[in-house]
Amino acid sequence: MIVDVADEQRFREFVSARSPALMRLGFLLTGGDQHAAEDLVQTALAKLASRWRRVDAPEAYAKQIMYRQQISWWRASRRRGEVVQAEPPELAVRDLNHQSELRMVLRSALARLTARQRTVLVLRYFEDLPEQDVARALGCSVGTVRSTAHRSLARLREIAPELARELEAAK
Repeated sequence: MIVDVADEQRFREFVSARSPALMRLGFLLTGGDQHAAEDLVQTALAKLASRWRRVDAPEAYAKQIMYRQQISWWRASRRRGEVVQAEPPELAVRDLNHQSELRMVLRSALARLTARQRTVLVLRYFEDLPEQDVARALGCSVGTVRSTAHRSLARLREIAPELARELEAAK
């Protein structure tokens, strides 16, 4: 709990400055579910606030909380057998702007991956974490991270071949 006025001000400044980036990460981790992303960020910030005075790297700490919380949620949903998606896969919304369209295709494709696959891809490629750090964050082996990333990318190519074509055209 933050009791010092200066600490509270620094926390507020951190939240103001870093919330958009944390929301983007939350959005990717949850497969495009805005409400789940907001819940994820709120949970991370609440936990960070309770430990604010002892944390040296608040953004890294908040991200670690988000990774672990997302893992807990997908483990719980796997036990319940639920699959939550932001939008049904058959309802692809298109936009005239090419970049917006690609983002939407990627978001839809990510939502169709399992939570574990999505989390590995987000940590490995969006957060640009080394395989060892991803393995540590997820509590698994480096080999599991590699195989999950490989299968996840193959699944993305299958779900959204236009993304693979776009990457080839960009080379």
